[in-house]
Amino acid sequence: MRGVLTNLGGPLLVVYFAYVAVAVALDLPKDPLLPLLLLAGVFLVGPRLWTRKLSDQDREAATVTVAPPVAGAWVGLNSPADKVPSHGTHQYGQTYAIDVYVDEGRPPGRSYWWPLSRRPDDGYPAFDRPLLAVADATVVRVRDGQRDHRSRDTWPGLLYLLAESVVRGLGGARRVVGNHVVLDLGDGVYAAYAHLRKGSAEVREGDRVTAGQRIGRCGNSGNSSEPHLHFQLMDHPDFSRAMGLPFRWEGVGVPAAGQTFTALDCA
Repeated sequence: MRGVLTNLGGPLLVVYFAYVAVAVALDLPKDPLLPLLLLAGVFLVGPRLWTRKLSDQDREAATVTVAPPVAGAWVGLNSPADKVPSHGTHQYGQTYAIDVYVDEGRPPGRSYWWPLSRRPDDGYPAFDRPLLAVADATVVRVRDGQRDHRSRDTWPGLLYLLAESVVRGLGGARRVVGNHVVLDLGDGVYAAYAHLRKGSAEVREGDRVTAGQRIGRCGNSGNSSEPHLHFQLMDHPDFSRAMGLPFRWEGVGVPAAGQTFTALDCA
């Protein structure tokens, strides 16, 4: 149950069917049901119609090899090594995105029901870990003013996250990705780092960075269930206009979900 950049269709359908159940049980007006269903359909089907994506035959040719964005031992999740699109949608350039986190190993007595939530610095070793430039690049976007919220990694927390994602989606990509840095790697390739810690960016727009240089720290901002890094390559610096590009990390490849990998600091 790690954070992801979600498509709004799923949460909206959950809200829709929840309303249907309540309306039937309490004999509420049924008039809003059709508009709500149409709205859910727009968000569910729409992004699949207007987002761009690579054809299967172009995928291998478009794969970009870069250095890992983290150092040390991490675990993959929501990976394009397992499925494409990795996060269930092509929206916001996420086709080949990956989440990585540091496994804290749940202590005895801690379950997926309680405590309902924790502070991001309470037992999440990924929090505040340094994030590294994957290549020599130019910084084109930096946003790090959003707060790091409490975790949503219990079953009740996940339900809250689904409802919260609907609200965040109304605010556009920036509310979903949270604090982020985007690097221009050249040749129409951009690297995006999402869910950074508030105030942790160590670069400014226009800065030149080198591979392995620290650019910020891992956080829990935006649509995230617990501290982790969401990384992706894309063909445009604007999430709302970008098409996802496949990647491969030097010395690592593409970690599958649940796979522990160790990346060396290339600085």
